[in-house]
Amino acid sequence: MVQEGAIGGIIDFHTHAFPDALAARAMKALSAEAPQLPYYHDGRVSSLLASMDAAGIARSVVCSIATRPSQFGPILEWSRQIASDRIIPFPSIHPDDPNPGERIAQIHKCGFKGVKMHPFYQGFYMDEPRLCPIYEALAETGLLLVMHTGYDIAFERVRRADPAVIVKVLRDWPELRLVTTHLGAWEQWQEVEQALIGRQVYMEVSFTDGYLATDKVRELILRHPAEYVLFGTDSPWDDQAKALARVRELRLGTSREEGMLWRNAERLLGYSL
Repeated sequence: MVQEGAIGGIIDFHTHAFPDALAARAMKALSAEAPQLPYYHDGRVSSLLASMDAAGIARSVVCSIATRPSQFGPILEWSRQIASDRIIPFPSIHPDDPNPGERIAQIHKCGFKGVKMHPFYQGFYMDEPRLCPIYEALAETGLLLVMHTGYDIAFERVRRADPAVIVKVLRDWPELRLVTTHLGAWEQWQEVEQALIGRQVYMEVSFTDGYLATDKVRELILRHPAEYVLFGTDSPWDDQAKALARVRELRLGTSREEGMLWRNAERLLGYSL
């Protein structure tokens, strides 16, 4: 089901899935880390596609996370296997990879649109020097970087990717095509409001409902440049249909809502408008 009026349909810019042989184990392990957090499908690509069909979502960006450098190859190969008109894989690179430039060149050569990194699961701080070769290679290739920003519900509150650090990284790497998650930085929204709102910083909006008042979500989105806001759900950790319904309830106006739901993502991903 494709949303009427969209060239390519609604795009969910933040989802997760796992190879069928690993999905059950991965979901069990992740759920154990955050037992208070429900999930809405079993982590398989086929289940994500069923969720997308039920919600009326045309495409999903599937974000992988390499928790060890040795996972680069398997994640890259699996990403190649699942790539389709509807599934847009973002492979991952670990900050301890000994050849980050070569890895990112390989991702780019394979035709992927971007990569995903997570400071908690990969054990880094966003502004530490070992990430410089990664940022440089990403900037040179033009690949997108979806970076988990803010705190994480499964971890202690360590300040690994704060709004002020985001500003610093983008100042040092102005060509870096960075997409921040969870409306700039999860559960650091007061700092987001002070440091990021109004700047040319991409934000996807997953995982705000229930953690930030709806009126405040709406206010922050409306105060941010319209072309820098993206729809995301963090599926399977949210129900895609319910997340989409919550966006509709924000009453953002047709132009801004269309931009958030697909036009901004189409432009970022290089699809024709």
